[in-house]
Amino acid sequence: MDAQAPGAPAEAPTCYRHPGRETYVRCTRCDRYICPDCMRDAAVGHQCVECVQEGSRTVRRPRTVFGGQIPATPVVTYTLIALNVLVYLAQLSSSRIVYDFAMVGVRFDPYGEMHGVADGEWYRLITAAFLHSQPGGGSFGVTHILFNMWALWVIGPQLEQVLGRWRFTSLYLLSALGGSVLLYLVDPTGAAVGASGAIFGLFGAFFVIAKRLNAPAGGIVFLLVLNLVITFTVPGISWEGHIGGLLTGGLLTAVYAYLPRVQGSDHQRRTVIHAVAVAALLALFIALVAVKTSELTGLLSF
Repeated sequence: MDAQAPGAPAEAPTCYRHPGRETYVRCTRCDRYICPDCMRDAAVGHQCVECVQEGSRTVRRPRTVFGGQIPATPVVTYTLIALNVLVYLAQLSSSRIVYDFAMVGVRFDPYGEMHGVADGEWYRLITAAFLHSQPGGGSFGVTHILFNMWALWVIGPQLEQVLGRWRFTSLYLLSALGGSVLLYLVDPTGAAVGASGAIFGLFGAFFVIAKRLNAPAGGIVFLLVLNLVITFTVPGISWEGHIGGLLTGGLLTAVYAYLPRVQGSDHQRRTVIHAVAVAALLALFIALVAVKTSELTGLLSF
């Protein structure tokens, strides 16, 4: 290498990504020279593109007080609404869908064949939550799905943001399941359809979260009381589905909200406890359905 001649001007530094561009600005993280096109504003000075990308990978996403990562878009809520609407459109094309997938504990067709959960059709416990009254049928007709989807649209995004996606999904599905299980236990010959059990579970969850955060709960209390009045005064409504969903949603959200009392950084322990609570509640429902099915099949065999 040739030595620089005495008195010669020093060579100007250049950008590490664009060697032909002179610059005297360094990245505050890696100390390399960066040109204006490679500069990214930082808390102090500027950083290069690579350091910004590396920092983005290591930054923890914000979490709520309940341990859920805050989703930018309520994907689960919108997906549930879409599924309900699509199933309803399918119902309009074939009434057989309601017959095959509605919540029925035990039923005999004209040929004497038994159908329902007691005959092993356990899927009815959850598929019924995506079915609704046909236009002109039942106590509400098309308003059945309209009200349920309106309620899901209004409170679903808020709950999904607070709880995170997997907790919200578990809440919705277990609330729907809880309503069907209570109906099966109390009135196994009864039939029901609708997302109302899941919606009541969301009502219960909203109330618990409001109390946990010391937020106003008057609005949800009014809506809940109004719907309970309708539940017990309008004929043709499965009160078991509504109450079962409400109790399930309230109980599960109480676990989300109050167990465990940890700092926000201890989210792994909290996630494990919440996952165990979901699994335990599901196991309880399975056990209750199994016991009731054994009881019913024993009685029907005589």
